[in-house]
Formats: sequence, structure tokens, C-alpha cells
Amino acid sequence: MYEPIRTKSVHTAPGTPSDFPHRSREEELDIQLAGHLAALLAVTDEIRALAPSPDLDTAAGRLAEQVARLRGGMAPARASAAAPEPRATALHQRAHSLAGRALVVAASRADTAAAILAAERMDAHALATAPRTLASH
Repeated sequence: MYEPIRTKSVHTAPGTPSDFPHRSREEELDIQLAGHLAALLAVTDEIRALAPSPDLDTAAGRLAEQVARLRGGMAPARASAAAPEPRATALHQRAHSLAGRALVVAASRADTAAAILAAERMDAHALATAPRTLASH
């Protein structure tokens, strides 16, 4: 394997700014987390259109707040209506997966509010896809 270059190029003049902006790891994680939460919000909006509920309304509002916070106050795009004939189970599974991704990123950047929200959404979507059993008396 090649040894990585550890010094600046001899062709770069001292004090010359780089040609492209650099983001910190924290900024990259913010962007990634906002993307996961925005995708989860889009699926949540689809589920809300299919089967409205106060829990989903609250979750969508909280997700929108977190996305806006991570994007410096920019509100996320919102879905206005469900796709034709959506399958609720598939949407819940997708939302569960997206919430899991958001949880991993939130945990890596130690964002407690986003991690708690993602974990709550994972639980809610797992419960929505769990098979229903009748209790025998």
C-alpha cells in the first residue's frame, strides 16, 4: 500500500486558502441526521394521510422541529397527500428503518433530543407492524 501524504503540496503557496469549503465532522453528522429525520417525516406524513391519528400528528410536529433545528431554522418540505393505494405495513417498516438510521447518527453525535425522538418513533412503528394477538380468557 502507498503511504498517505502527510504534508502540504510543494505546489501550494503558503497562506493560500483551499479551493473548496471543508465541513467539520459535527456539521456532516448534522446534515446526515437532518436527512434521515426529514425522510422519516415524509413517511410519517404519508401514514398520517392514510390513517390520521393524534400520535402521528404530534410525531410529525416534533420531527419537523428537529429537522428545522438541524438545518439552521429551515423548515422541511412536507408531503401533502398519500400516494395512491399505499400499503400501511410497508410504510411503517420504512419509517422504522429510517428512525433506526436517525438513532445511530443521533447517538454518534450525542444529540439526546433527536435520539429519544428516533427511539420513540422506532417503538411506535414496530408496534404498528406487530401481529395482533387476541388474549384468551
